[in-house]
Amino acid sequence: MSGHSKWATTKHKKALVDAKRGKLFAKLIKNVEVAARVGGGDPGGNPTLFDAIQKAKKASVPNDNIDRAVKRGSGAEAGGAEYQTIMYEGYGPGGVAVLIECLTDNRNRAASEVRVAMTRNGGSMADPGSVSYMFDRKGVVVVPRNQDGRTVTEDDLLEVVLDAGAEEVEDLGEAFEIRSEAADLVTVRTAIQQAGIDYDSADSSFVPSVNVPLDEDGARKIFRLIDALEDSDDVQNVWANFDVSDDVMEAVG
Repeated sequence: MSGHSKWATTKHKKALVDAKRGKLFAKLIKNVEVAARVGGGDPGGNPTLFDAIQKAKKASVPNDNIDRAVKRGSGAEAGGAEYQTIMYEGYGPGGVAVLIECLTDNRNRAASEVRVAMTRNGGSMADPGSVSYMFDRKGVVVVPRNQDGRTVTEDDLLEVVLDAGAEEVEDLGEAFEIRSEAADLVTVRTAIQQAGIDYDSADSSFVPSVNVPLDEDGARKIFRLIDALEDSDDVQNVWANFDVSDDVMEAVG
């Protein structure tokens, strides 16, 4: 899991300055709108909306865009779309299991774009249930090590999160990844906030129970596939059960 986690953390940091920032903004805004539609427009009473807004803000999405998304989702402003969540399953190069979460207002378009991205990049679609059993739904909070002149240690985090339901704290180098049951995500995130510790992201995620080790060639192929999938406006998240060493991560950049 460590190689995959480090890659995901690197992707998160790169996304803030990536040329596709507009595409990233659109996906984050969609998340906010859907969270407001499902649980209401008050972040104080809707933890999912709170986390969606925080994630958007940390990616520098303008506050006006976020506010309008909340209003559209909650019905206070017209123009909201009817999005639905769809999960697709498949295999990437090297037998890597892939889960693709789409948030779309057009099921046919989403299915077509996912299938094209998979087949053009060495992947194949799989039947529902044939891949998902290899993943567990978990709460994942990423905390940067260096925070405004303060260095957060693993012991600092363990003192804060273990009583809140955290299962594991993993050192990723520049950051820590805290995993919990998905139902405990808000409790863990709240404990971190109350301790005065900042976090990069707090998400409900799919964590693989079995990993496929990849060499440099295999890593390049799976990264290429994930990039192609994430290029679709309908694709919100991609999870895969690969593992790569630090040397391979450095080689592929």
